[in-house]
Amino acid sequence: MRKIRLIILTALLSAMPLAGYGQAVSGEGSKPRVLITTDPELDDLNSLLRVLLFSTDFRIEGLVYSSSEWHWKGDGQGTKWYTPNREFSRDGADMGPVENWRWAEDNWHIDWAVDAYEKAYENLRVHNPDYPTPEFLRSKIRIGNVEFEGEMSKDTPGSELIKQVLLDDDPQPVYVQTWGGANTVARALKSIQEIYEGTPQWEEIYKKVSEKCILCMSGDQDETYPRYIHPYWPEIRRAQFSYSGTRLGYSAQSSMPEEDQLYYSPDYVLKYFTVGPLGALYRYWGDGVQMVPGDIYDAFGVSAGKTGEQLRSEGYVEMTYDPYPQGSFLGEGDTGCFINFIGNGLRGHEDLSYGGWQAAAAPTPYKFRGTMGDMMYGGGSLAEMMAAMYQTAPEGEEAPVRPRRQVAENPLPDFTPAIFNGEAARFLWSVTPKYEDANHEPEIEGVLSMSGAPGETLKLKYTVTDPDKDAVNVSWWQYKPACTYTGDTNVDDTTSASTTYTVPADAKSGQTIHLVLEAADNGEPQLNHYLRLIITVE
Repeated sequence: MRKIRLIILTALLSAMPLAGYGQAVSGEGSKPRVLITTDPELDDLNSLLRVLLFSTDFRIEGLVYSSSEWHWKGDGQGTKWYTPNREFSRDGADMGPVENWRWAEDNWHIDWAVDAYEKAYENLRVHNPDYPTPEFLRSKIRIGNVEFEGEMSKDTPGSELIKQVLLDDDPQPVYVQTWGGANTVARALKSIQEIYEGTPQWEEIYKKVSEKCILCMSGDQDETYPRYIHPYWPEIRRAQFSYSGTRLGYSAQSSMPEEDQLYYSPDYVLKYFTVGPLGALYRYWGDGVQMVPGDIYDAFGVSAGKTGEQLRSEGYVEMTYDPYPQGSFLGEGDTGCFINFIGNGLRGHEDLSYGGWQAAAAPTPYKFRGTMGDMMYGGGSLAEMMAAMYQTAPEGEEAPVRPRRQVAENPLPDFTPAIFNGEAARFLWSVTPKYEDANHEPEIEGVLSMSGAPGETLKLKYTVTDPDKDAVNVSWWQYKPACTYTGDTNVDDTTSASTTYTVPADAKSGQTIHLVLEAADNGEPQLNHYLRLIITVE
């Protein structure tokens, strides 16, 4: 996901639509199938490292290089490409047609990440035997449609892998992640259409693929979704999760409350996220690294000790704010595409409306609003759009007051500590060869679903343990956005794993109530696990 300008699109991304919600995985405890396409943006690398650290929780079906409007490799034949209103033709400059854009010849970040994972694998599997082998992960790496922005004219190893997965006999849905452009996915779908359209199998194949493919998109980064995928495959669901809770994109810390600033700080990031071979790849502010050496659009790594004005004077562009201190959290802008599928007990992958560490967005019909470039530049200048988005004011005028964060829009607990500590613990696993020398999540056992009539009292009995023998605190709370019963409700004793719950007297038959039992240990770092109990009103 990109970029400085995408910082100012956070609110827009939060409202991006979904093409229908519903049951995603049948069977409690099933691991979700995840297929990742990614361009070589630096925060894509950070999100990929989180995927590998939590690869115990997914069935990884593909790790595919793709392009975007922000990064494309070129064909190596000298062919030049030009699209108006892209980075090479704005900000007061016009570089004209170019042979490639911000893709270093040796920048193969998926391979880097898997190579680092191999070095950490023996330690990781001590802490969880479900970690896939490095050989398995390498077998899933493919090069997709990387030559130009939105290029989908020919099959590639990446598009062929996606096609095979969508056509296989496994009935479980595939969460196809598009962290860059969707063009490699579009090519796979186009190939399926070319092979089967007009044949007796087409109706069955179309239905199968439309039901199986769930797009998890970091916005629209190359126009292939509105121009091909949605018009020709309108029944494919598009999952855009809400970013109203923990922010993980560029400049995330600017919109988070004071109590969460620790997790974005150099003290935290450098202590936990930069350890071991995987941590050596993790990007942070002022780390001295650039995606492409000399890239004037990438001042992140060279920002140490400099202000935004100094960087602009050196020729860097898009610096809309001063850099954060060296070592600060930089971004995992694509983590929102899969964070609800992590196996933390919130069961976010079982139904897209459940939500998880991020709340699920409300389903709305898809309407093409244009590309990110259209959204950024179609309505006026960057300054004008920032004024509208951030309630800033033209020079000499007073800007209106804007609250730091609309907390009321997100009734969920603050998951920021759990999200950051969960990744921190796994980075530590990667350098800890003995199980007893690291912290691990608590465990909860008990039923996941119950039913009861209005006014009926249900007995709840759960067992909470900790593999490290740490002390564990438990608490119950209502996951209200997922409930079809709209009132406030909770168990009788919110600090006990064994308690009672009375179904609200005003609940209606068929309504559901989502209650969460949370367990938090006192280890270092503190880790959380959950159990979501879904009560159906009789």
